[in-house]
Amino acid sequence: MRKFELIAPCHFGVEAVLKKEIIELGYDVLQVEDGRVTFYGDEEALCRANVFLRTAERILIKVGSFHAETFDELFEGTKNLAWEEYIPKNGKFWVAKAASVKSRLFSPSDIQSIMKKAMVERLKSVYHIDWFREDGENFPLRVFLMKDEVTVGLDTTGESLHKRGYRKLTAKAPIAENLAAALIMLTPWKRDRILVDPFCGSGTFPIEAAMMAAGIAPGMNRSFTSESWTHVIAKKNWYDVADEARELICPDVDTDIQGYDIDPKMVEIARANAGLAGVDKLIHFQKRPVEQLSHPKKYGFIITNPPYGERIEEKKNLPALYSMIGERFRALDDWSMYLITAYDQAERDIGRKADRNRKIYNGMMKTYFYQYMGPKPPRRPKND
Repeated sequence: MRKFELIAPCHFGVEAVLKKEIIELGYDVLQVEDGRVTFYGDEEALCRANVFLRTAERILIKVGSFHAETFDELFEGTKNLAWEEYIPKNGKFWVAKAASVKSRLFSPSDIQSIMKKAMVERLKSVYHIDWFREDGENFPLRVFLMKDEVTVGLDTTGESLHKRGYRKLTAKAPIAENLAAALIMLTPWKRDRILVDPFCGSGTFPIEAAMMAAGIAPGMNRSFTSESWTHVIAKKNWYDVADEARELICPDVDTDIQGYDIDPKMVEIARANAGLAGVDKLIHFQKRPVEQLSHPKKYGFIITNPPYGERIEEKKNLPALYSMIGERFRALDDWSMYLITAYDQAERDIGRKADRNRKIYNGMMKTYFYQYMGPKPPRRPKND
C-alpha cells in the first residue's frame, strides 16, 4: 500500500490536541509547527484521518518541499516535483491557496500563477500533450512558504473538515466545529460528566460533545475530494473506514449535555442541527438567559463561547454580562468553567483570575481560552 507524508493544518494554539489525536489513531507524528502537524501514513491512514480527526482543518499529501527566494527558483522547484504520480491527463489542478511568512516571495496570486505554469510544463513533458482539458477530477493544492522554504500539499479533503454536514443554520458568530472540538478536548470533560453551554447559539459545543460521547466520527456524513482519486487511493479503503466508523457508534450512551440561549430561534436551530448530527436525543436545549443558569448536581462543566462585542454598541454591555457569568458560576457547586473570548477584561468582570489562560486564534482573531478548574469528583468505588 502506498505511503505518504501527510500534513494536517489546524487552528493556531491547538496543535498539541491534534498531535494527540493523530497518535491515538495510531500514526507517527513527524513534526509539529505553528498551525499544522505532519505525520506518516498509508492510503488507509489518509482516509481515517479525514473521517476521524476532530480538530484538523484538512489532510494534505505532501508532494514535496524546496528552497525558493526568486520566482525562477519557485518555477523550477515546482517543475521538479513528480506531479504525474497524482494528476492524470484530464485532471483539473490549481493552487487553491498560497500562504507566505517571512519569505521573499509573498504575493499569493503570483505564487499561484507561476506554480500552475510550472505544473503544466512538467505534465506536458510527461504526457506529451500541449493542452490540458482539465475536465476530470479536482486536484487542489495548498502551498506554505516559511523563511523561503516552500512546502507543497495536495488537498485530499475539499471543503474544510470543520464542515461536518450537520450545521445547516448558524448563529451570528458561530465557532468552527473543529475548534469547538479542540477546546472540549483541552478540558477534562468526559461523557459521564455534566456539560452546559449557556450561550449555545447554533449548538456547536453541545453537538460536538455529544458526538464524542456517542463515538460518532466527525467526517462520516460528508464526502472528500480524494474519494474519486482511485488511481491514488483504492476505493476499498474508504469503504473499510466507513464500516469502522459505523461500528464505533454508541447511540444509547447516557449523557447530561445542555445548551441554553436567550434567543428562541437559536434554540430551534440548535435542535435542528443536533438532529442532523444524530445526537438530538443526547442534548437538552432550552431558551434560558444566563441569569437563570443553575444545576442541582456537583462537578459539572461550563464550556462556552460568550458574546465579546463584535459591534461597538454591544461592547458597553459586556461588563455586566461577564459579571453575571461569574456570579452564576460561583453559585454552582464545585463546577469548572472554560470559555473562549476576545474580550480582554473577561477575568476582571468575572471576578476571578483564570487558573490557566491559553491564546488561540479563531481565524484571524486572537482569543483567549480561560480555564477555571473545579475540584475533581471523588473516585467511584470499584465493584468487586
